[in-house]
Amino acid sequence: MTSKENNYKTTSFFERHDYFGMGKENIKFFMQNELPMVDVNGKILVDENGMVKLAADGHGGIFEAMRKEGIIEDMKKRGIEWVFIAGVDNVLAKMVDPILTGLSIEKHTLAAGKSVVKSNPKERVGVFCKKDNKPSVIEYTEITDEMAEQVDEKGELLYGESHILCNLFNIKAIEEIAQNLLPYHSAFKKAKYIDEQGVIVVPEEPNAYKFEAFIFDAFERLDNMAIMRVKREEEFAPVKNAEGVDSPKTATELYLNYIKNK
Repeated sequence: MTSKENNYKTTSFFERHDYFGMGKENIKFFMQNELPMVDVNGKILVDENGMVKLAADGHGGIFEAMRKEGIIEDMKKRGIEWVFIAGVDNVLAKMVDPILTGLSIEKHTLAAGKSVVKSNPKERVGVFCKKDNKPSVIEYTEITDEMAEQVDEKGELLYGESHILCNLFNIKAIEEIAQNLLPYHSAFKKAKYIDEQGVIVVPEEPNAYKFEAFIFDAFERLDNMAIMRVKREEEFAPVKNAEGVDSPKTATELYLNYIKNK
């Protein structure tokens, strides 16, 4: 799945590299939807071209986009039964993991997710939990400090299983989830826009809200799912910041260490 912003660069990259030997006919690109951005007063922003400013609708938009673009039907025709969905920012994500698939089949679930233990209570990751007896995830922006620091009888974090956006879905589950939109969450971001005088404003601080669907909201539509804890140093090297923690530098170091110790 691509966005309007990166679709051309992504498809061109695959073309230049001859689809990495997988065959053009086996690679399908589809774009996620977009939603308007609003300022702190709830007014829709205008972009540099004088149009409504739009932003991609989050990784949870993948189900709707797959349905609209015919990806689900294409997979069914190809006989695909299991689909792995991962975030593009994790350079250590294992795209094909027979153990995860085997676990799902053994547990008779239509979905599974990978987790790593939180490095500390304040780590900026969502955590697996159950909500109304359904599998769910609490995003780091929505968990209270008290909940984040709770421990069990063994002294381990009660909410310590990080959701690292490495999920497996049976095609039946994807087809069912895609019938209805997932809820949207707001994120406060910096957004360039044109003001009422037609001047381009480049903010130094967050000034606008974008709306995103999160893939883990789909879990609540399942009766159950399997969770497999993996080693952080082997499967989780995210790129979320330009510098410091979870940056290209730290992800590169983790990747090189993994290759060295493999």
